[in-house]
Amino acid sequence: MRSRVWGGTAAVVLGGLLAAGCGGGERNAADGRTGKSGAGAYPVSVTDCMGARTTFSDAPKAIVTSNASSLELLLRLGAGDKVVGTGFPPGKGTLPGALDAQGQQVKVLSRNVIPKEKLLGSGADLYIDTFASMGGMSGGGGMGDAPTEEEFTAAGIKHIYLKSTACAARSKKPVRDLSAVEADITSLGAVTGTSAKAEELVAGMKEKVGAVQKAVGGTAAGKRPTYFFFDYDAGTKQPTVVCNRQVANAVITLAGARNAFADCEGDNKQVGWEDVIAKNPDWIQLGVRDRGSQAANKKAFDEARKWLETNPATKGLKAVEEGHFVRIGSEPTTIAGVRNAETVEKIAKTLYPGKVG
Repeated sequence: MRSRVWGGTAAVVLGGLLAAGCGGGERNAADGRTGKSGAGAYPVSVTDCMGARTTFSDAPKAIVTSNASSLELLLRLGAGDKVVGTGFPPGKGTLPGALDAQGQQVKVLSRNVIPKEKLLGSGADLYIDTFASMGGMSGGGGMGDAPTEEEFTAAGIKHIYLKSTACAARSKKPVRDLSAVEADITSLGAVTGTSAKAEELVAGMKEKVGAVQKAVGGTAAGKRPTYFFFDYDAGTKQPTVVCNRQVANAVITLAGARNAFADCEGDNKQVGWEDVIAKNPDWIQLGVRDRGSQAANKKAFDEARKWLETNPATKGLKAVEEGHFVRIGSEPTTIAGVRNAETVEKIAKTLYPGKVG
């Protein structure tokens, strides 16, 4: 999303690696179909949102991540030992399984955007930046004094962007699948020398989504339920909705539903409750942010549901009256990553009981 942070994380993810123009070692690292493969397949080059390249002759040794989402990807790839610091750290209990303990060991450079001097003096040789969409500025897009590209170079830090959400607002077409997320994982694997693990993660995502598509993909558009992502933590006075450039639009679409605000161009925007009432969705996702424990999450989901059921503007909505609520948190829905595929599966199981295994 453009200018917001989700429970200690912000919208993310990388992609668009191109072949480096360096003889026999060239490869298209975004898909791995040409040149060398596996760990050590260098050089590789990655582009930013505007197409400018950054080339790696070997794997980075000291990485700083701008937030918990890019950190999670590195942990999943097995490159977590290379991370020397992060901004927007994951809250305790918010990363899944064994990743949580690993994430808690990473040095916190800032609870939000990393200050310029701290970032430049971190000793990093790579900074993975997830905020490109926030005003189109490096390092934070107005969320602090960001280093210039010249300052990154002087500090010996390569600066790359996670593209599938960071560049989403620049896209010229709606996001309806996870191909950009998968390309980002493949690209990040190539940069860190963990391509084999990246291929494994992407294959797992494709398998999950493929099974859902086999089960519900043939459902006619007019028969697919309409679906509203209720961002409870963004504030209830004026709802913030996910538009058709946000990864959540792809998650909802792949699950066999119709994003109620798919006609909204961009990644997200604020609307009025009268707009939600006009859409009158069949299902509502209670998109609360991870509180760090099952009990705390249940309480948050209960609060979001109660608000919808008691608020005069929403209690008459079809989904509210029928109790059609989906309890899946914000992060795996709106932040690009491996868990997007799991969320597709979970939503589809709720909307199409008996069809999705």
